[in-house]
Amino acid sequence: MATPQQPTWDIENFDDWSSADFPLGMTGVETGNGQYYRTGGWRSIRPVWDKEACKDCMLCWINCPDSAIDVEDGKMTGINLDHCKGCGVCVKECRFDALKMVSEHDIAKEA
Repeated sequence: MATPQQPTWDIENFDDWSSADFPLGMTGVETGNGQYYRTGGWRSIRPVWDKEACKDCMLCWINCPDSAIDVEDGKMTGINLDHCKGCGVCVKECRFDALKMVSEHDIAKEA
């Protein structure tokens, strides 16, 4: 089986793109290549993790449809915002209120 190729799109200046700069689309003919695509850029809300409240039960990780929960040695280490689409499944599954959804607009205002 061939190794998936990383896309050739230059997204370095993504925030400055005009509508004409966006690729017209693509067809993913090979599976297992999601790691090469940043799909979290269109979300309007994001999960925020409270490390102190987290019990590392991994329910968020098991249920995340985008594999956006970062884990190391069986413990959550963060959220990969390049892949998180803001669906909120992780927040719904968390039994310890360690995750909450926050507006991207509110986060931008705080920065």
